[in-house]
Amino acid sequence: MSQSQEPLQRIAPDVKLGRNVRIFSFTNLYGCEIGDDVKIGTFVEIQKGAKIGSRCKISSHTFICEGVTLEEEVFVGHNVIFTNDRYPRSTANGQLQTEADWVCIPTLVKRGASIGSGAVLLCGITIGENAMIGAGSVVTKDVPAGATVAGNPARIVKPRSSKPD
Repeated sequence: MSQSQEPLQRIAPDVKLGRNVRIFSFTNLYGCEIGDDVKIGTFVEIQKGAKIGSRCKISSHTFICEGVTLEEEVFVGHNVIFTNDRYPRSTANGQLQTEADWVCIPTLVKRGASIGSGAVLLCGITIGENAMIGAGSVVTKDVPAGATVAGNPARIVKPRSSKPD
């Protein structure tokens, strides 16, 4: 387990770090698993239960919540947001919600996919192998392997291909 020695990192003791992980300043990691040779930019939060595969690159200002799995070699651009709750609320029956008041909906990003800067991925979807998500897209449905999607809501702009461009 190794990491760069950057100031102002908050890495909880329950984080499982692979080899040669590079983590930059102002990160917040807790209860997650990070594979080998991963690069995590500044101002990134990765929550408990999230899993990051080997050789991923996660750019600055990104939020990866509980329930998200990135397989190997996934690229995540700057300011990408994942969600895990279809019906988020502050309160339940007039009281602040607790973990018992909602269900975490998982999201899977398969090997080699790329997610452009500023994209928002709603929960409960799968991004296929080598898929490409355009910058600023709002992804509300599964994306087939090799497809390129863009827009709000994201739609296929280039059909499947057998390998990345």
